[in-house]
Amino acid sequence: MVKLFEKERDRLVAEITEDQFRFLADHLEEESENDQDYYLNMDTLDFLEEEGADAELMGALRGAMAGREEIELRWAPEPH
Repeated sequence: MVKLFEKERDRLVAEITEDQFRFLADHLEEESENDQDYYLNMDTLDFLEEEGADAELMGALRGAMAGREEIELRWAPEPH
């Protein structure tokens, strides 16, 4: 599992599977190999849905947005 946090408030917004995280990593831009955050807006969510993101992942991301136009999320893997 991978935890997604709202970066501004450092609030946990979702836990996603490794496969769901891999989908995000494959479809979103990372500024460096050490980058652990993603910027999302409504256009990004539409793009992810068009690319085949599963309903559970989309629900988690839309819930994280909570009616806002944009959000920055940071991710952290759960320790094994």
